Amino acid sequence: LEFMKDGATNLHMVDLDGAKDGLPVNFDAIKEAAKIDGLFIEVGGGIRNMQRIEDYLSLGVNRVILGTAAIRNYPFVEEAVKEFGNAVAVGVDAKNGFVAVSGWQETTNVNSVEFCKRLCGTGVSTVIYTDISKDGMLSGTNLEIYKELSEISGLDIVASGGITFAHELKTLNEMGIYGAIVGKAVYEGKLSLKEALAAGGAL
Repeated sequence: LEFMKDGATNLHMVDLDGAKDGLPVNFDAIKEAAKIDGLFIEVGGGIRNMQRIEDYLSLGVNRVILGTAAIRNYPFVEEAVKEFGNAVAVGVDAKNGFVAVSGWQETTNVNSVEFCKRLCGTGVSTVIYTDISKDGMLSGTNLEIYKELSEISGLDIVASGGITFAHELKTLNEMGIYGAIVGKAVYEGKLSLKEALAAGGAL
C-alpha cells in the first residue's frame, strides 16, 4: 500500500524459497497481496506446472512468471502460453550471457539472448530479463544487453537487476524497453519510487 501511495500500479513478487524448492512456500503472502485493488501483480518462483498457474491466477494475480521450468520443460511453456496467453511471462536470469536456473544456483549452457528469441517465436509476449551479476549490487544495470534485447521484434522486455539511477530508467525507456523492476535501490533509499516512476515508469 505504501508503494501505491507513491503512484505505483504494478508489483513484482518472487517466491525465492519456491524458486529453490519448486513449491509455493510463500503462497499465503501472495494471496494477501492479490487482494489489493488497483494493483497489477506478477508472481514468479517455483511455478512448474499448469495447476500452479491456475492457483495463482485464481487468486487474482495478473501474470505468472516461468523460470526454471522454461529451461527444464520447454513444452510446458508452449502449453502455458497456449492456455493462458499474456498472463504468462518468462523470467530469463542470466550470468555471463547464459541462462541460470534453480534460484540462480546453476548456470546452463543456453545463450540467454538466443533463448529470448526462441521464446518470442513460441508466442511468449513478455520476458523479465535479469543480469545476475548486477542484481543487488547498487552499481547500475547492464544497459548494453538491454539494447540488444530491445531489437527482438514482438517481445516486451522488462529490465531487472542492478537498476540504481534515474538516468538508467530514462535510457531504458528511450531504447523501447517495455518496463523495469526496481527493488533494492528503493528499499535502501538510493532511488525514490516517485523518482523512478517519473523517469521511466518502473514496475
